[in-house]
Amino acid sequence: MRGRADVLEPAILGLLAESPMHGYELRKRLNLVLGSFRALSYGSLYPCLKGLADRSWIVGVDAPGDRTVASKRARIVYQLTAEGKEHLQQVLSSSGPASWEDENFDVRFAFFAQTDAETRMRILEGRRTRLTERLETVRQSFARTRERMDEYTLELQRHGLEQVEREVRWLDDLIDNERGTRRARPEGDGRPAVAAQDAEGNAEARNEKERG
Repeated sequence: MRGRADVLEPAILGLLAESPMHGYELRKRLNLVLGSFRALSYGSLYPCLKGLADRSWIVGVDAPGDRTVASKRARIVYQLTAEGKEHLQQVLSSSGPASWEDENFDVRFAFFAQTDAETRMRILEGRRTRLTERLETVRQSFARTRERMDEYTLELQRHGLEQVEREVRWLDDLIDNERGTRRARPEGDGRPAVAAQDAEGNAEARNEKERG
């Protein structure tokens, strides 16, 4: 459970840094802005809010003139405290390996507007390095085992490779934008590397068959 809180807490603090919100609005923003939280429930949100309040990072106040019909109680609006703002800045200024892992990168990227340029660049480059290493590992595994895969498993593996390749290209563009430059790319047909290699292999096999 702590791993989920490690992702949810900075997301809540980042949103509250933009403006104070009550629980319903905060949950809606988390569901819309952060795809990984589409299934976020109040059962997860409110314990996290309580934990943040216990550490004096947020405070809940009654919203004047905003009372629910059923309970006649004012809605609680959450906002950052000075301690919460300080903690959020510490989080946003960090750029270690945890910040570019799958479970944290999306949240950190969602608040890049509140992050300084140097930290943004370190996170983007770290994420690209991690994905490039993963891509090479998956390609090697794919090459070793593809002959033993059925056609559906093969397509699933290829789909996963294409997704990682697209994200690497996306990261390249983001890094170029941060640097204010455009990277010259080699001419090609736009297909992922694995698909292009497969097409070349198929063409070569057809040529050999025709020559035979």
